[in-house]
Amino acid sequence: MELDLRFKIAHREALIGLGLAIVHFLWWFGFAYGLGSRPVEEYTYILGFPDWFFYSCIVGFILVSVTVIILAKYILKDVSFEEEEDGQ
Repeated sequence: MELDLRFKIAHREALIGLGLAIVHFLWWFGFAYGLGSRPVEEYTYILGFPDWFFYSCIVGFILVSVTVIILAKYILKDVSFEEEEDGQ
């Protein structure tokens, strides 16, 4: 039994999404607990936010949002959910 091409595309795109989620979590965790584990007196502030929060939550969100837009525009494919007939 041959696997439908749509499933191959869906699996590839699911792996891309999972990879992006893992990278985002590692980014967030690294900055939040890496920079955030210092004593409060040693914090530096960017736009009024502690640096760990700024890099983990604000910059991380912006980077992931831009990455999702680029992936959706150039990498991910539009796949029809309609069943194709053999004659078409």
